[in-house]
Amino acid sequence: MSILVSLFYILFCKQNINILFVAIFILFFGFGVFRFSLYDEYKGSEITDSLVEQKITAEGIITDEPIEKEKSIKFIVKLDKVISFDGETKVKDRVLIITDLPSLFKYGDEVVLRGILIKPKNFSSNDREFDYVSYLSKDKIFYQMFRPEIKLKSEGGGNYIKEVLFSVKNSFLKSIKKIIPEPHASLLGGLTVGAQESLGEELQNNFRKTGIAHIVVLSGYNVTIVSEAIMRVFGFLPMVFKFSLGALAIIFFVLMTGASATAVRAGIMAVLVIIARVTGREYDALRALLIAGVVMIIQNPKILAFDSSFQLSFMATLGLLYVSPRIYKYFKFITTKFQFRELVVSAIATQLFVLPLILYKMGNLSILALPVNLLILPFIPITMFFGFVSGVIGFLGSAIAFPFSFITFLFLDYELKIVNFFANIPFSSIQINNFPVVFMVLIYIIYGVILFLINKNKKNVPKINL
Repeated sequence: MSILVSLFYILFCKQNINILFVAIFILFFGFGVFRFSLYDEYKGSEITDSLVEQKITAEGIITDEPIEKEKSIKFIVKLDKVISFDGETKVKDRVLIITDLPSLFKYGDEVVLRGILIKPKNFSSNDREFDYVSYLSKDKIFYQMFRPEIKLKSEGGGNYIKEVLFSVKNSFLKSIKKIIPEPHASLLGGLTVGAQESLGEELQNNFRKTGIAHIVVLSGYNVTIVSEAIMRVFGFLPMVFKFSLGALAIIFFVLMTGASATAVRAGIMAVLVIIARVTGREYDALRALLIAGVVMIIQNPKILAFDSSFQLSFMATLGLLYVSPRIYKYFKFITTKFQFRELVVSAIATQLFVLPLILYKMGNLSILALPVNLLILPFIPITMFFGFVSGVIGFLGSAIAFPFSFITFLFLDYELKIVNFFANIPFSSIQINNFPVVFMVLIYIIYGVILFLINKNKKNVPKINL
């Protein structure tokens, strides 16, 4: 099809460059479909499939950090072999382990598992079916084991750099927990280093109700704050060293936080900022967002379809970069002191742009998301700063870190109180079940038409600091 459109352009429509763009779009769309089909082709090995619903003994290495929830601990094991009476069989499949054992294991540990191997299944929540099978398949996980017997065989089987980074991260989290009580410590861990620890089911529901769940885990916004802080730390160095160490530090930070889709997207964009400064080129944030998205989708095309965090992060950033400057002029009645107008405009743009996707994916309409975001987001950078300082000084002693930890606690307590207060307001959140995909697409089409009309007069589009 792309070849036919290209020939049509060459023979009949050389004056219309749009036809060439259509041909290029069709070509890359075809490559995308081909790449997705290749990635989706593998769905587990025949050997491992034959063991499903059986009790097996297997050995493997933990390939990521264990995630501690309120009632369970989850981690991924890449199997190396299955042991039976007939001997050992080599396998290379990834298994999601769900257990209630204490957190005795870590990334890089080689473990022996004994339990029943099963296939993941989709499940329903609030009358909505969650495609859990596809969600796990994006990480090439096609098997699960619930509460198996687990024995440690050896340590240090992972990537050395990741082991060091995770060790630093866990030491930092332990330091925080010594000087700041729960649930404040878990919230701070999520803000600063992406710790995926449970805040408790009630509090997590309150974060979802108020539309502020993105701060519980390390979002692109948090990574941007960290990236800017890293560049300032290296600001005294010569340009080449400053930018080189800055880029390396950002990459290490993204790895340390678990390299979630939102963190990777923000990390790539931050590194592109550094590259633009080194080469003397103008940084185009929208172009950087598209580059980051393309790179991530080429590496793992399934995140485009099945990773909600990637989708929401991409749409929120698109709204921030594309919508905010175009609606800025309509909010002249809001003061510019402390960049409050920019904050309001950015919050409105991102909330509007992710709302249709949230309704389709989760069905949760948070009525009070905008005021809660405006009351909390201005304090996130300073909370992260004092939280980081508290954790670092906490290594020297709790008494020395007390002034900083007390200030950090006050900010965290304020943020938690705001969330709990608004979440307990009647009808603060409405559950909309089975929001049709057609409605979502229609809303985004309407957004596109409105932005097109606004964009016709480009002179009225200010360039604001995002």
